[in-house]
Amino acid sequence: MFNSILSSVVVFMAMTSANAAIKTESVDYKEGKTALEGFMAYDDSIKTPRPAVLIIHQWMGVTDNEKMRAQMLAEKGYVVLAADIYGKGVRATSPEEAGKLAGQYKNDRKLFRARGQAAFDLLKKNKMVDPKHIVVVGYCFGGTGALEMGRAGVPAAGFVSFHGGLSNPTPADAKNFKAPVLVAHGALDKGVNPEVMPFMKEMDDNKVDYQFISYSGAVHAFTQKSSGNDPSKGVAYNEKADKRSWAHFMDFLAEVAPIK
Repeated sequence: MFNSILSSVVVFMAMTSANAAIKTESVDYKEGKTALEGFMAYDDSIKTPRPAVLIIHQWMGVTDNEKMRAQMLAEKGYVVLAADIYGKGVRATSPEEAGKLAGQYKNDRKLFRARGQAAFDLLKKNKMVDPKHIVVVGYCFGGTGALEMGRAGVPAAGFVSFHGGLSNPTPADAKNFKAPVLVAHGALDKGVNPEVMPFMKEMDDNKVDYQFISYSGAVHAFTQKSSGNDPSKGVAYNEKADKRSWAHFMDFLAEVAPIK
């Protein structure tokens, strides 16, 4: 009985110690004259430079969802920065407002890329980070942003889009990708499905190393629990697709930016 209790205490202390090592903080930085505020998570018990992940948010801005994913990745040993595309204090409070904010950047890809570049540069200069192994990942609006960074020639180790928009007004820019791409797509995402074949042609024409994985039964925003559970609305959480896409993401990270 005593040994059982002692073992439980040891396991609890080990778990507590591991959790205590994960540090989170808000990070102020700029793109030009625009003030931005990101969110960073990392394991401060690791003393050597390590791979990093840059997360680009969905259309509402930096939310608890991005912070949760950042902490999940930090627990695996990555230094993680959830970038701020919109600007410090600029957060959508409704889908209508989010649509207007996201539309501004989808219609100005140069600005979209610049905001992503600012976050990448910040992460690259961090002493905890191995600058040759930074992976850019985005959700929905952020998935588009991750692909835009690849099209801009950002020297990341990989680019990942979760249920992101795939449109590109300048397909020839795909020649600038310097690393592999992973796209996790909802098979029933009616808004993005018309963009799938042009995207694949863009990738193929420019000989980009890419994986495109489509999840049956999944609509838009399938990794976000806040999307609800009614696929008929066009956005909904799908637990199976969420878990499968995360596993595929982990495989991708192990290939392009492994934790040693």
